[in-house]
Order: sequence, then structure tokens, then C-alpha cells
Amino acid sequence: MSLCLFANTAFSTSITGDPVKGKIKSPSCVFCHGQNGITSNSSYPNLNGQNETYLFNAMKAYQNDSRTGSLAKMMKAQLSRLNEQDLADIAAFYATQP
Repeated sequence: MSLCLFANTAFSTSITGDPVKGKIKSPSCVFCHGQNGITSNSSYPNLNGQNETYLFNAMKAYQNDSRTGSLAKMMKAQLSRLNEQDLADIAAFYATQP
């Protein structure tokens, strides 16, 4: 039996995120994920300290309908007006939160 692992690099970006700008661009994230990425509702994941590339790729996957689940439509709506630089900045912000 062999085990194959595949990295999710389909949306990987070389854009550098700015955490200062990311904090400014993430006000709608706060309602579910908390001010600094620590949620008070266990239905939503904590974002603080997550890998920046992972966060970026997850947001792109929601935008492109590649990520599904009970909250996928809401996430897509929240992310619909953000471009790749916005996503990179938001990912950088949450990745730098302790």
C-alpha cells in the first residue's frame, strides 16, 4: 500500500502580503473569526498564526467554488470583491497574529 500526498498549490501566489494593509482590509472577517483571528464561536476556525499561503489558497478556493461546505456560499460572498493582493494582505495579517 502506498500513500501519496499532494500539496494544494493550485492557487499558490508569489504576491507578498502586507499585514498592516490586511488588518485594514479584513473588517468583515472579524464578525466570525475575531479581531485577531481568535473566534469566540467554535463553528468558525481560528485564523491566527495559520500559514500565510494556506490562508491565501483557502480564500481563493472559496472564491473559485473549489472549497465546499456549509459556509462556502457565505465565504464566497464575503470574498467576492477582494482581489489577489487583498487576499494576500489579509492572509499576511492573520498569519502574523499570535
